[in-house]
Amino acid sequence: MNKNIKQDYQKKIDELKKHNKFYYENSSPEISDKEYDKLKRQILNLEKEHAYLKSNFSPSKIVGFKPSKNFAKYKHKEKMLSLSNAFDEEDLFNFEKKIFNFLNEKVDLNYSVEPKIDGISASLTYKNGVLIYGVSRGDGTEGEIITENLKTIKDIPHKITNINFPKDIEIRGEVYINKDDFQKIKASFANPRNAASGSLRQKNPKETSKIPLKFIAYTFGFMSENKFKNQSDFLKELKSWGFLTSEYNEVIKSVNGLVNFHQQFEKKRFDLKYDIDGLVYKVNNIQLQRRLGFTSNSPRWAIAHKFSADHAYSEILNIDIQVGRTGALTPVAKVKSVNIGGVVVSNATLHNEDEILRKDIRIGDTVKIERAGDVIPHVLEVDLKKRRKKSKKFIFPKKCPCGFDTIKEFNKLTKKYDAVRRCPDRGFDCEKIAVEKIKHFISKDAINIDGLGKKVVEKFWDLQFIKFPQDIYHLNYQKISSLDGWGSQSASNLKYSIESSKEVTLEKFIFSLGIRHIGMENAKIIADFTKTMKNFFNLAKKNNINELINIDGIGETQIKSLEKFFQNKINIKVVEKLSEILKIKDWEINKEGKLKNKSFMFTGKLQNISRAEAKSLIEENSGSIVSSVTKKLDYLVIGEKPTAKKVESAKKIGVKILKQQEWSKLLD
Repeated sequence: MNKNIKQDYQKKIDELKKHNKFYYENSSPEISDKEYDKLKRQILNLEKEHAYLKSNFSPSKIVGFKPSKNFAKYKHKEKMLSLSNAFDEEDLFNFEKKIFNFLNEKVDLNYSVEPKIDGISASLTYKNGVLIYGVSRGDGTEGEIITENLKTIKDIPHKITNINFPKDIEIRGEVYINKDDFQKIKASFANPRNAASGSLRQKNPKETSKIPLKFIAYTFGFMSENKFKNQSDFLKELKSWGFLTSEYNEVIKSVNGLVNFHQQFEKKRFDLKYDIDGLVYKVNNIQLQRRLGFTSNSPRWAIAHKFSADHAYSEILNIDIQVGRTGALTPVAKVKSVNIGGVVVSNATLHNEDEILRKDIRIGDTVKIERAGDVIPHVLEVDLKKRRKKSKKFIFPKKCPCGFDTIKEFNKLTKKYDAVRRCPDRGFDCEKIAVEKIKHFISKDAINIDGLGKKVVEKFWDLQFIKFPQDIYHLNYQKISSLDGWGSQSASNLKYSIESSKEVTLEKFIFSLGIRHIGMENAKIIADFTKTMKNFFNLAKKNNINELINIDGIGETQIKSLEKFFQNKINIKVVEKLSEILKIKDWEINKEGKLKNKSFMFTGKLQNISRAEAKSLIEENSGSIVSSVTKKLDYLVIGEKPTAKKVESAKKIGVKILKQQEWSKLLD
């Protein structure tokens, strides 16, 4: 048992080391802040439960990451430690309890409160009023000298002549980018924090100066003449010295006061010009700060109270109506950009017309947005207290953007009209549907053309290079190479990908047509029945689709959808043209493979293999894929960040759970 615990602990330590490198050195985190914090907590909990677990790389011993070799090192006079985190009210009461226990007395506490800006920590050393060193936090003990880069930031004074300014002082603060400024450069960076980090690590300060960085000061590391009684007094003095400080700094008396302030502030965080991921609470009395001191990696007198990593509040700027390949009209809220769990969110789905009516969502509303795991960000609720007086109900359009009247279909089973409003499936007659059909055609599970992504399809559509799927195979690569962002090499690469896509299996071709209610599983059933492209097309042209009705897995809904698709003359022409261009392989199945009679389901992100390729491998080896966790499922294969509900359901009914590595062993 001890061996397994040690292995699990070491695995988590190795994972933390890897993510520290991505986060601090490469400025390119691979996981969200929530997942990173969770990993740290898991390690600390293991150490707490098992005293024999120790590592020099434990979050209880290290801060940040060792400085890069690209910059000279600088040893901080006072360690530049990170803060411990609080996630709920209980954590705050424990924080205060530890303070009283350490002091061995109950004292009156005031807390200096400030927003925790999601940026990069930096320290500025001044001697006789002159900035002589600008340093990154590094590993907390040593940082990188980035003085010239920091000097490009307008908020950082190079010389201070105020008579009250100490002769020798190290001022600490956060380098960040305003949300509006980030919008201008977002094509080059994942989020504002990455932009700030990457800019500060430029070797040439001229490159740093091109990025609109800002600096907000919040504390000191050391000071030759410390005449301040409270942290709040020091913050006021910082402003008089010419430093930018937060306008939201507060002094709050009790833990209950902190909780209330946190709840209110989380709702208005989107109003700020910059991203924040929580609030920082510091014991206001500096004499008490000295008495409390530090643990090995954080001060005892301060804590960061994080906001929820899976939701945030933002304002709806507009509501757009998007049309899918099957004609479904989906309302999407365009919101003020907000950082949720390390991801900048500017769009949130509103699902359908009924959902908007039920929640009474309006343009201009302040709303709570949730983003959990891989789920598309969506609006949970409206903050009615912030609704504008002249706010108007949102009227869902009764016409598709193509100009055609929309409908709500009647469901015979439920005896109700569907919640989704649709443009009747007019195929390529509706431009919005046509674009989405082409995007579906080139997707990974369908024809799979590398380099021809959704944005490229939209651009080529606007330029009238593509109007139907078959146009992809008649592109003018000379014209493409002359477009902005393209060249002869990228055009050549695209040509190679398109030519390579011409060989396709029958089931993938059927799926690529984007016929409503015909997913990959139905496409395989149809391919298994028809065997060849000629048979499939003859079935359609001769209007013999009803022959499929007796096949297990194909019902009346699929039959009607196929009939409707092939009643459209343009659809018939598209299929004819594609069948002439493509080499469509006959249906084949290996009935004696290694996974014969075994069913699989995937959850979570797979490493070094796409979900589509993994499914294909299973089918090539006589296995099958199922879409839900039932007793018919043999194996649930889990990758990174699996859906907890699926894992729990599998455990309850006794489905065997395999990690990706274990699944790979089944295939050798």
